[in-house]
Amino acid sequence: MSILPQKSESKPATKPHSGHWFAQDCLLCLAVSEDELLCHACATDLPRLPQPCCPRCAIPTPGGQTCGRCLSKAPHFDAAIAAYLYDFPLDKLVQLFKYGHRIAIGTYFGRQLAAQTQPVAADLIIPMPLHTERLRERGFNQALELARPVSAQWHIPIDYTSCQRTRNTPPQADLHWRERVKNMRNAFYCSVDFSGKRIVLIDDVMTTGASLNECARTLKLHGAAEITVLVVARALPK
Repeated sequence: MSILPQKSESKPATKPHSGHWFAQDCLLCLAVSEDELLCHACATDLPRLPQPCCPRCAIPTPGGQTCGRCLSKAPHFDAAIAAYLYDFPLDKLVQLFKYGHRIAIGTYFGRQLAAQTQPVAADLIIPMPLHTERLRERGFNQALELARPVSAQWHIPIDYTSCQRTRNTPPQADLHWRERVKNMRNAFYCSVDFSGKRIVLIDDVMTTGASLNECARTLKLHGAAEITVLVVARALPK
């Protein structure tokens, strides 16, 4: 098991004033946003997930009740938390992060996840694994980049090697939702015993939840006691 240690606390750098060297333009409106990727107005306007939500899958429901789908067939994870709704313009930022190699966007959203959601009582954070071929193509695992700020702020260590993706499955976005479950079957492998561990499973976007559910199933088979899915955005059913 490889676990990222907590970084020792250090004195924060002095925040630059307006017009200083570190000032930059907002990624969305190009207004000066100091040392942040988004200006305050654009950050405030990002689409928020309607509340309240099903506690199991984060789909909006009346009164925050468990949705019918989770009642009829509960997912293998125990809870799901999302900060945003997967809609314009947040969807473009996520795509720029993943496919445009803008890792700073992942750091930004990781900080937002940690700040805008209640800390989860957990023993480990596991970033959603990427297959080695996909990792080689992309150059980084977007889930790991999201996990780093959450780990730092919640003081929960990251385990990024004990759960691996064993099959280089076709992208879920290219498949009908019924095919996504079949596509992910037996796609993950755990090399350690997670007996009694409470795990936060992090990814960028939850659509049908098929990938996260299969990963959670594998973690439960290896003893995980409780799994909370934490994502930047939740895509709602069409």
